[in-house]
Amino acid sequence: MQRFLQLALDLFDTVPVPVAEQKAPLRQTQYKDNAADNVAKMPSTPVGTLAPVALGGLLAPAQFAHPRANRQLLLADSVVAFEFKRAKRKSIGFVIGPDGLVVSAPRWVTMADVDAAVRDKANWIVKKLGEVRERQDKQASARIVWQDGCQFPYLGQTVKLRLDPTRGFKGVGGLLDEGLASEQPCLHIGLPHTATAAQIRDAAQAWLMRDAKRLFTERLNHYAPLLGVQWQKLSLSSAGTRWGSANSSGAIRLNWRLIHMRLPIIDYVVVHELSHLRVMDHSPRFWDTVATIVPDYAKLRGELKEGAVPAW
Repeated sequence: MQRFLQLALDLFDTVPVPVAEQKAPLRQTQYKDNAADNVAKMPSTPVGTLAPVALGGLLAPAQFAHPRANRQLLLADSVVAFEFKRAKRKSIGFVIGPDGLVVSAPRWVTMADVDAAVRDKANWIVKKLGEVRERQDKQASARIVWQDGCQFPYLGQTVKLRLDPTRGFKGVGGLLDEGLASEQPCLHIGLPHTATAAQIRDAAQAWLMRDAKRLFTERLNHYAPLLGVQWQKLSLSSAGTRWGSANSSGAIRLNWRLIHMRLPIIDYVVVHELSHLRVMDHSPRFWDTVATIVPDYAKLRGELKEGAVPAW
């Protein structure tokens, strides 16, 4: 059987973000969960005392709450409510995803030791939770209200969508009018002005996916000879956390939403996946291969991670 290797390029590097595991204490005391211990008490100042407080402490702390939170702690001036669960593992584990922080630990580790491990990584946790929230805010701001005249990103520029019921655009679904250099590009979709938001979105997506397949094929054919590799098959994905993947048989998968990005970023992802046909890992040799074609890949990779694309 042909050995299959799947290598993926993370989307937003977002999520979920695994944290280095915290080694559990050596003592293996038997622990039993109880309801009173499920939520950690917030630290408080005794009544009648006025402890010195920095200006930042007078402000409302940031809130990070997992939808399935069953425990919370004050971490670096932020209230973090996280999901805690027992797991068959040898150490305390942390995962930060779109919903927030998840902490898992062996059954024999006490809650006091779990809380201590979480507090030990407080600054890292709050930083990553903030990055996830910032990324989600960017995505929310990029959300499109699908109607005649709406705008969306296409190859790094803003395109306006126009409903054009006078033309059917058979076989292509729409027509991009790039106009003059001083004019905004406009995508004409053959739908009536009575079309619903869902119909407009689906028509726009169909056109974008068709154009993405065309463009990605062109870029693969351009860069494959430069790398001395041969790709066999291209398929589009709608993955939420991956921009692309490749396997040793020469099959390439690229996220169609890359069509929103600038062409240099698309080229970086294409070269990244083609480079896996020569080096099936992320070793220094792999990155050296990428750099032969895209010397500024680190900058483009960072732009890819920070970029926000519309939610579909």
